[in-house]
Amino acid sequence: MRLFPIILSVISLSSLSLVAQNDAPKTGEDGLRIQIFLDQKCFGPGFLDGKPGNFTRRAVYSYNRSKGRSPGAWEALLKEAKAEVKTLYATATVPSLAKEYINPKLPHGYDKLGEVKLMAYRSYLEFMAERYHTSESFLIELNGKSRCYGLKPRSLLKVPNIEPFRIEKLAAGRSYKRDSKLSKRTVVIDTKNKQMFIYDPSQSAPTIPGTALIIAEGEKDPLGKLVAMFPTTPGQEKFIHRGTWSITNSVEFPSWRYDKQLLKTGKRSKKAIQVPHGPNNPIGAMWNGLSKSGIGIHGTSSPRTIGRSQSAGCYRLSNWDVARFPRFVRPGARVIVR
Repeated sequence: MRLFPIILSVISLSSLSLVAQNDAPKTGEDGLRIQIFLDQKCFGPGFLDGKPGNFTRRAVYSYNRSKGRSPGAWEALLKEAKAEVKTLYATATVPSLAKEYINPKLPHGYDKLGEVKLMAYRSYLEFMAERYHTSESFLIELNGKSRCYGLKPRSLLKVPNIEPFRIEKLAAGRSYKRDSKLSKRTVVIDTKNKQMFIYDPSQSAPTIPGTALIIAEGEKDPLGKLVAMFPTTPGQEKFIHRGTWSITNSVEFPSWRYDKQLLKTGKRSKKAIQVPHGPNNPIGAMWNGLSKSGIGIHGTSSPRTIGRSQSAGCYRLSNWDVARFPRFVRPGARVIVR
């Protein structure tokens, strides 16, 4: 039998509500400060917009439990956030290299790709929103429509004060190999609450005063400490393959085989279109294949749909989150889908 800390994804948010929560969610500047703090700790709160919703709430719960305290301890977390996040906004320059990743004429239909070599962003605003882990609408709220719609290289823009997602650091087809430590970690995907947890068995899970451990039948070893959590979109229920798998490969900027039949039925056809790599490729910035054929953990061309629309069996992360995935997990790591 394996003893699991209560942080496991088998615990629902309704269960978490049983734990005393005296602190209310934060909005406005405090909300954005918490979101920035969590994002930089790799406990994904979703878009950085100062409007904490379910993703931020779940990130708060997960981060607090990783620290060994009550999941609803908003004030304790805010105290940490204020100590680390002194400035909420920064003035960013649209980099000159952005023009290499922009194609306002990028076709919307796969059958119209023609000679397209890169599934690029369609605007500088889209480029900057993803670069700073936020939405186009929030950048418009901060800067106004005229500035946002008139962006070009070397334009200035007010953005959340975070370490940006540097798409230029990615290389098409670059793969990540096994690692003596990272390949021993475990990924737990909670398909109900749409969260992806990463555990490190070399670190012990902290004890949370006043909470019990959960006993799960059929398990042998403790998962260890929770070190990261990202919001995800699981596949449609009929395509979800629950069980234990492993990561078989990890590739940056892969191309994608568009198979209409596969997306509808889960079965491959002989007719498919090879979609080139790029941020607007449906599998986004990275592919992490699982030992279950055709299923993987990957990025997305539509960060707004994370946690909302469903895929044909894979698990989607935002591009800024999936690009950080190799820092935590490498091929060989176990993946538990619940």
